[in-house]
Amino acid sequence: MSGSFAAMQNKLDPFGVLIIAFATAVGGGTIRDLLIDAPIFWMYDMRMFSVIVVSSILAMIFKSIENNFKVTFFIFDSLGLGLFTIVGVEKGIAEGLHPAICVTLGTMTGCFGGIMRDILVNRVPLVLREEIYATACILGGTFFAGLSPILGTENVFLQIFTVAMVFFTRHFSVKYHLNIPKFYLSSEEKMKKSVSKVLKRRQKRMNKQ
Repeated sequence: MSGSFAAMQNKLDPFGVLIIAFATAVGGGTIRDLLIDAPIFWMYDMRMFSVIVVSSILAMIFKSIENNFKVTFFIFDSLGLGLFTIVGVEKGIAEGLHPAICVTLGTMTGCFGGIMRDILVNRVPLVLREEIYATACILGGTFFAGLSPILGTENVFLQIFTVAMVFFTRHFSVKYHLNIPKFYLSSEEKMKKSVSKVLKRRQKRMNKQ
């Protein structure tokens, strides 16, 4: 759904919408399965393709009656991020991998489809920008991997809580403009910092006078 909305935002035709939706939905899982040398999941289950097609059609219909595109995109993208993170972590656990690797697989499953989506619509991937994205996957994946040995990977409450954790981590990071600290400043930020220093110096001089 988030891939479909991104494609429609860039005014792609229905076929383009389907391609972007497909890349978003299965891109991260495909890379994950290649890394762990497992059968690529969507190639053996036509239900996956069917769900993507139906979701894309619903997204195109929904978009015609939905005006607040950004909110809709954010909701579907955040929910998908949480769900795909769980799937990736579960795959790692099933392969008997270290919990840290399981969390990495969950993060890749959640993020790489979005990276493909953003590259295909010619924009800087969301995960590489200011907004907290991969961090939400890591938090949710760590929580899921930590409790799954106790509660089991099929525990519905654990799954729901993990998705909610990823969703609200993104929600609050956007609402309160939280992001990972940068180790550099853009030219605009440097200028603002310089102007702020000059104004502070002038204020100190005026206070002394």
